[in-house]
Amino acid sequence: MKIPSSLLSSLLSSLSLRLGRRFVIGVPYVWLLLFFLLPFLILLRISVTDMGNGVDPFVPLIRTVDASWHILLRFGNYVSIFIDTSAAAGGFGDTIYMEAYRTSLKFASLTTLSCLLIGYPFAYFLARSRPSIRPALLMLVMLPFWTSFLLRVYAWKGILADQGVLNQLLLSLGIIREPLVMLYTDVSMLVGMTYVYCPFMILPLYANLVKMDFRLLEAAHDLGASAWKAFWLITVPLSKSGIIAGSMLVFIPSVGEFVIPSLLGGAENIMIGRVVWDEMFSSNNWPRAAALSVVMILLILVPLAFYYRYSNGRHTYAEREAS
Repeated sequence: MKIPSSLLSSLLSSLSLRLGRRFVIGVPYVWLLLFFLLPFLILLRISVTDMGNGVDPFVPLIRTVDASWHILLRFGNYVSIFIDTSAAAGGFGDTIYMEAYRTSLKFASLTTLSCLLIGYPFAYFLARSRPSIRPALLMLVMLPFWTSFLLRVYAWKGILADQGVLNQLLLSLGIIREPLVMLYTDVSMLVGMTYVYCPFMILPLYANLVKMDFRLLEAAHDLGASAWKAFWLITVPLSKSGIIAGSMLVFIPSVGEFVIPSLLGGAENIMIGRVVWDEMFSSNNWPRAAALSVVMILLILVPLAFYYRYSNGRHTYAEREAS
């Protein structure tokens, strides 16, 4: 039986289209599997490992004793995060780990808010600027990425030190009479984190605002709306996706930040990244460090999953009502 050439070419094109679609969809899944799920499973495995008196975090979890299998899982590392078992009057939330989590969430939230307050006007200015100068302005935003991360953080030490550039400038202008203590404080850590992560807020906002139809603002002005009212009722709602994307790009790495708190923060500002480092490399307690990392990942991913589920459900309901 001879198959018509037109039917054969149609089948081949359909097959190639289907394979190409599966390939395009499969590449991100493979990426997530190799670089997120697999490392997370390794962390989870280490977090329940009973090292005993040894130093190997990959000791077998299943051991054979008298022809029977024994599964050795230790969940005490998770319990010690929330309950201080060493103190006589220990209770829920009394551990240094909970304090580190609260400090990390606080500074991550403040950094996200600061980046939004600084980055939104900058992104709006970029979107409203002339197309001929936008590449130069975008290059200025991305220019800090051309310099080493450590060098940029160390530069802020030179700026905020007691004899640093900022204090010398204020002294020469007569604004202050003695140097201000700015380094190794909450302010210096917040300034450093805002400076480092601000481009991650500006770029998503710019990508969202540049596509906005600014004729909507002109229509609002023609209908009698003030500039501030038009901004809140039109610009902000239309840039909601950019605000969420930028906030996530800033908040998530800020929670586990290690370098900036170590170089610019004070001794009392212990964030969870520093605690994980100390547990792993100073105390050589890999299971507890892995447990801290797993809790931190869940602390970020679970609220995100609930938000996206709620957001998708709300959009589905709105589309169903509209139809």
